[in-house]
Amino acid sequence: MFYLTSTPGILKALYSSCTWQLSPARQAVYLTFDDGPHPQATPFVMEQLKKYDAKATFFCIGKNVMEHPGIYQQLLEEGHTVGNHTHNHLNGWKTRTGTYIDNILEAGKYIDSPLFRPPYGRITPFQVRQLKKRMPGARIIMWDVLSADFDTALTGEACVQHVVFRAKPGSIVVFHDSAKAWDRLSYALPRVLEFCKKQKWKVEGIPL
Repeated sequence: MFYLTSTPGILKALYSSCTWQLSPARQAVYLTFDDGPHPQATPFVMEQLKKYDAKATFFCIGKNVMEHPGIYQQLLEEGHTVGNHTHNHLNGWKTRTGTYIDNILEAGKYIDSPLFRPPYGRITPFQVRQLKKRMPGARIIMWDVLSADFDTALTGEACVQHVVFRAKPGSIVVFHDSAKAWDRLSYALPRVLEFCKKQKWKVEGIPL
């Protein structure tokens, strides 16, 4: 499985209309969680965030919001921000543009947010333009640090190190509140939050 745990500049330049990181001025790191809500992982994440007086952004799959509306509502009530992650976790590189945009809009019936993150980070420049036409005000949120908690070949400690070595104020960090990531997420998240605390960095949700 090939992936990069930090984003190269050439990708940021190619997709310059997307958000890859935020201003470091607030001395904050922006933890994000993809693929939920999940009945085990998402409540665990909220519990850990609460211990550190932290907020985060959850990029939700529409069908999962339909299946777990109470957990989704809890995210909102606890002050976290949410974003759209398509209705069925579609790969933009493998999906016709019309189908892809319609799937995002379907998820938007259940996820009220201008924030969007493409599953796998895979979206074409044409799809970016079409999304912004069909969903005015949409902000496509990428990342500059990948924990790689989805990789079942890794240990939880490896995921911690991916974040610790690469994160800095303004970083957008990706985790996954999913069954696949659970073993590594449950180990890594408390340790990453503790690291941020020691660095005196705030942990905040991406502002809408």
